[in-house]
Amino acid sequence: MPTSPRPSTPAPPTSAPQDTEHLTREELLERVKGGTATVIDVRPAEEYAAGHIPGALSVPLDQLDARLAELPADIEIVAYCRGANSVLAHDAVRLLAERGRRAKRLADGMLEWRLAALPVETALA
Repeated sequence: MPTSPRPSTPAPPTSAPQDTEHLTREELLERVKGGTATVIDVRPAEEYAAGHIPGALSVPLDQLDARLAELPADIEIVAYCRGANSVLAHDAVRLLAERGRRAKRLADGMLEWRLAALPVETALA
């Protein structure tokens, strides 16, 4: 007996979009050490204060456009956020590119950074 095809239902997304260029943790560390990248944490300020990549600047995504002049124009900007499945860094890279800046995102985020036992700074109130 023939069966009629079932309507296809799109699968829920399992990860963040992949339309922005990224760096690995190792590539990020190398660029920061060489002075060829500025790292920005685009999570809310409270999350930055609780723990961030050493040397990263806190530029929450909702403030990025207004604070663009604070970022150096002559080197690459690397954005990161909560984790590999968060879209904040993707959105930041898109915005930076639209404004003519060279930007990439960290392939993963703060969660994976901590799990890798890499150094973390905190901003105590």
